[in-house]
Amino acid sequence: MNPDLNKLHPYPFEKLNALKAQTVPPAQLEPISLSIGEPKHPPPRFVLDCLSANQDKLGIYPLTKGVPELRQAIVDWCVNRFKLRPGSLEAEHHVLPVNGTREALFAFTQVVVDRTHKPSPLVVQPNPFYQIYEGAALLAGAEPYFLNCLADNGYLPDFDTVPASVWQRTQLLFLCSPGNPTGAVIGTSTLKKLIALADEFDFTIASDECYSELYFDEENPPAGLLQACAELGRDDYRRCIVFHSLSKRSNLPGLRSGFVAGNAELIQRFLLYRTYHGSAMPLNVQLASAAAWKDEHHVRANRDSYREKFTAVLSILGEPLGVTRPDGGFYLWPSTPLEDTEFARRLYAEQNIIVLPGSFLARDTAQGNPGCDHVRIALVASVDQCIEAAQT
Repeated sequence: MNPDLNKLHPYPFEKLNALKAQTVPPAQLEPISLSIGEPKHPPPRFVLDCLSANQDKLGIYPLTKGVPELRQAIVDWCVNRFKLRPGSLEAEHHVLPVNGTREALFAFTQVVVDRTHKPSPLVVQPNPFYQIYEGAALLAGAEPYFLNCLADNGYLPDFDTVPASVWQRTQLLFLCSPGNPTGAVIGTSTLKKLIALADEFDFTIASDECYSELYFDEENPPAGLLQACAELGRDDYRRCIVFHSLSKRSNLPGLRSGFVAGNAELIQRFLLYRTYHGSAMPLNVQLASAAAWKDEHHVRANRDSYREKFTAVLSILGEPLGVTRPDGGFYLWPSTPLEDTEFARRLYAEQNIIVLPGSFLARDTAQGNPGCDHVRIALVASVDQCIEAAQT
């Protein structure tokens, strides 16, 4: 067996299930789950119709590279959304459909990390974080290096504190913007600074942007890594790759559809890996995905629904928990008046409301565990359920 499997931590929801097993919630109260980032808004009808209309395509082996229609839809969306120079992002060379960003984040790490490097390579990542980053690093033979995301720095990693000795060992830098669980957005000036560091120390930047379409100011959407490249005139997107998904944007988590885009050489090597990995997207899913990327009306309506929930919930919880609306995403990240695990356990035991302890999403460092005494609240339930939960 691969000995690195022994380095993996239990997934946060395994820990949550163990915590819940210690108690029995009130039977008379309906459970309200605010722990998992699983969108509950209805998916767009036209996407479901497209899936159904192309069921006959399930009799065809799909290509890992994806059909031209999907790749072009992705390119058109990226160019429009992130203000890229037309022609700088090509469907043939710069994009690749993936079965959700989760598997792509993991697989890409296996491609990029050179496990033969001595001393052991580092994968730098935010803390708290999406646990795939850590697991992918460990199973690629790398060592995770955590950057705590604290209130003092707007819940963003303080990249200025990273010593040159760390950057010298870094082979991959994971970004998440808007952040999970904090909702903090990395600005273009910081992204440009990180690109310069990647050039200086020769590492790859992998930007997880799956929450990029959940924001509140229609005039100021979150910037992306490719957008920072474009502003630098860096049309080859050297050392840069981004990950996007339809799960949050279009309420299609079960479709398992996303894409990676960026530097052509990175995409070419990733395609080679994925050809062996056996991860081609079914053709009807590809065609339905293309339809979703071509439409923005349902995405704006989705943002309106989240605005409604944040406004309602924050009018109740904002002052008592000292929490404000994040820059993006659909999570709240409040401090708790007692230990986060006990707060979550009591909320479940007394009200049958499920939230995720922040310490389950982070790791201990010399500066402490930045998830301690926080909980992640996913506003994915209905407006009425979110209000009911907040009022308890």
